[in-house]
Amino acid sequence: MHSAEEFLKSRNIEVNKINDEKSESMYDFEKAKEFDKMKSKVLKYALYKKRTEQEIRQKFSKELEENVLNDIIDVLKDNSYIDDYNYIERAISEYIKLKKMSIKEVKYKLLAKGINSRMIDEYVQKNIYELNEFELNSATQLVRKKKDSMEVNEIRVFLMKK
Repeated sequence: MHSAEEFLKSRNIEVNKINDEKSESMYDFEKAKEFDKMKSKVLKYALYKKRTEQEIRQKFSKELEENVLNDIIDVLKDNSYIDDYNYIERAISEYIKLKKMSIKEVKYKLLAKGINSRMIDEYVQKNIYELNEFELNSATQLVRKKKDSMEVNEIRVFLMKK
């Protein structure tokens, strides 16, 4: 009888070990499922409108643990869903088409989106001729628009502020 008890005890330990492994794998599965669900949510947010990494961090910082958010952002970066340099290119291209701005204003707008200033400066330096032309055209259009309602000195001050 002594050996039967030992046999049952050893079998019970094996059953407990299998149950522990099963619950651990179920936990891992649930964790992966939750990660995928949150990754999809962040991806939808990023795809709805091009977003910067900082915008995504601000939006989901309260909802997700920092390490999970970092992992999701890494996955999205690896798959080119988040690319701040690409964001700079697209934003400046849009500004050129739609707005009258100075290079300084463009930089401030991009900095407000949480983009690294070094990255912005790098882009500006690579495209300085195009951006200077854009700035000159913007200033010219503003002067034309304001010349009837403002004095020359007022226009100068206005452009300096811009």
